[in-house]
Amino acid sequence: MKLGKILIFTLGCVLAAATHAAPQDKEQLDEAQAAKRVKQQVNGRVLKVEPQKDNYRVKVLQKNGRVVTVDVDKKSGKVRPSKDNKDRK
Repeated sequence: MKLGKILIFTLGCVLAAATHAAPQDKEQLDEAQAAKRVKQQVNGRVLKVEPQKDNYRVKVLQKNGRVVTVDVDKKSGKVRPSKDNKDRK
């Protein structure tokens, strides 16, 4: 029984690492992958994904009712707050 729990934990760690791994240099995230990354990091529902030159701009409705905008880098997959959020309060 203990071995089974260790195997499940290990498998979960491997899957989590694979999910969060950055794409190769030649690969870029698509809109669905960008939305998935945002959903993992920002608690809420993805409303819109807009492609930009080097990133995706993603609007998210948080559970508290606030709409936030984040940018997802197409190459690295890094999620960061958008400059659009500074104007909203």
